[in-house]
Amino acid sequence: MKRTTIILFLLGLSIFEVQAQTVPNPNTAQWWSSPGIIGTALLIAIVSFVAIIIIGSRLSTLIQHLQKKTESKNKESLKSELINLEAEELDLILEKRKAAKTYSLTGNELSGPNSIDDGRGLVTKITHDPENPLVDEKMRETLRLETPVALRNLLVWYLGAAVFWLVFGTLVGQYVGMKFIWPEMDQSAWLSFGRLRPVHTNTVFWGWASLAMVGLGYFVISRTSNTSIFSYTVAKVAWYLMNSAVLVGNILLMSGVNNGGGEYREYIWPVALLFALGLILTCYNFYKTVADRKISEIYISNWYLMGGLMWTITLVVIGYLPSYQDGLGETVIQGYYMHQGVGMWFMTFTLGLVYYYLPTALNKPIYSYSLGVLAFWTQMLFYTLIGTHHFVFSPLPWWLQTVAIVFSVGMFIPVLAGTTNFLMTMKGSWSAISKSYVLPFFLVGVVFYFVGSTQGSLQAFRLTNFIWHFTDFNVAHSHMTMYGIITFLLWACMYSIVPKVTGNEPPGLGVGIHFWMAFVGLFAYMISLMAGGTLRGLSWIEGEPFIQSVVLMQPYWVWRAIGGSLMFVSHLVFAYNFYEMAKKDKRPPVRPTTPFSSAQA
Repeated sequence: MKRTTIILFLLGLSIFEVQAQTVPNPNTAQWWSSPGIIGTALLIAIVSFVAIIIIGSRLSTLIQHLQKKTESKNKESLKSELINLEAEELDLILEKRKAAKTYSLTGNELSGPNSIDDGRGLVTKITHDPENPLVDEKMRETLRLETPVALRNLLVWYLGAAVFWLVFGTLVGQYVGMKFIWPEMDQSAWLSFGRLRPVHTNTVFWGWASLAMVGLGYFVISRTSNTSIFSYTVAKVAWYLMNSAVLVGNILLMSGVNNGGGEYREYIWPVALLFALGLILTCYNFYKTVADRKISEIYISNWYLMGGLMWTITLVVIGYLPSYQDGLGETVIQGYYMHQGVGMWFMTFTLGLVYYYLPTALNKPIYSYSLGVLAFWTQMLFYTLIGTHHFVFSPLPWWLQTVAIVFSVGMFIPVLAGTTNFLMTMKGSWSAISKSYVLPFFLVGVVFYFVGSTQGSLQAFRLTNFIWHFTDFNVAHSHMTMYGIITFLLWACMYSIVPKVTGNEPPGLGVGIHFWMAFVGLFAYMISLMAGGTLRGLSWIEGEPFIQSVVLMQPYWVWRAIGGSLMFVSHLVFAYNFYEMAKKDKRPPVRPTTPFSSAQA
């Protein structure tokens, strides 16, 4: 009897769990008035406002530059006229000017029938604003950090490989994007969309972003620990392992050998093992460097760097262990894996880099250490259970979907804490943005950190999921985060540190072209796919034929291609800028400095 009761209880529990959806589908009649839609529109307005501010400031400085050129021409013309004057005429002019300088105001200088001139000495001083046109040369970096040759070479190795994978990965992405407009471009299986799309995503994830993060992290971990890297040999072995994983993995993907439909984990397990070994060696190297630090405190950046490495090693193990990945278990693991990869690896590690490179770029301390700690722990708490919000209205248990939505809303806490910390650190330094080629990248990255993360929380709501899931809107959201946040912040960090280490400044014109093409391209890419994705989702809800939604997306895919083209060309410019920064410096350092502690950082 007892055994029968237990069996019936377990049977009832299993029946309860398979009841995935307990309420009807949401009503989309007033879809435009839902909080998720309104919130997303407001976030897009924030990005638009920031774009208008940046463009307006650049146009203003360009106009001032043109005015300065006109004034300069007038001065030259005046000089020529003065040279041609007779001595008596010149003496007369100087006497008048001398008398005008001693003139006292009477109070009615701006009234009366006389024309206004400077005959009474109203102008006492002339100043000229700095020349800051759209892409003019910015302030040169005079600070040179005395860096060990081994650390400098390690930094260049990691960042150089990352730049290569960025260009290659986005070249593939550009080709895939063009297929939406010209699907008949080729007939080769190696170049098919199904094979090239994972090549693009995995290359920019594990090749570009991961290698750039680790390279920049080695510099941070050394400086904030006031010691040398524990083992440069281990760092080089990890470099070879991670690059080999990306190279071999891409060849296999293009050959049709993959891990199935798991997004961002299409590499088969032996390839993933190579990358995981690289991460394990990197984590060990970072840990030993921090353990051997010459100062007592552990700077906040190292919390994020070490946390990101340990969480990602755990993530790779869970994502590739096959024992529980059958049926719906595979869906749960997929949601966990792809969101943890973005949030606990790329986002966590990059935020750790910003906590070091942003204060050093501004030459001021981070606004609040406590806010950084709050963001760290709440990120760990809330981010671990939000992956299922990608599978709302799927056969997964309804309670699990609800938990994912609730924890997605909880992500407001670390996002607001981090954004506040960075913006308050920038407070009082806004004028420096127009004079620096580094800070605009930081500003865009921080703004997108708030906008992209908040938009992701709003997208987790059931109504917005119902409209946007499986549409191109998700592609826009992923680029808003991985490109607008991660990539812009990595660029900012690279432009911040490489000139200080090598002594080579990037060309100001090249940096300006890189920034504007990447920013405008991302904006066009993002807005077009958001608008088209919304209309496509509504088309599906109305029950219209699928092919009609494909035709509907055609003009939006054109704008996607335009935005993607701008982004790809900006990467070519960035690659040239990096070459100019990383090439061997033949000049002596300007002002060497000694290593400083994490408190000074």
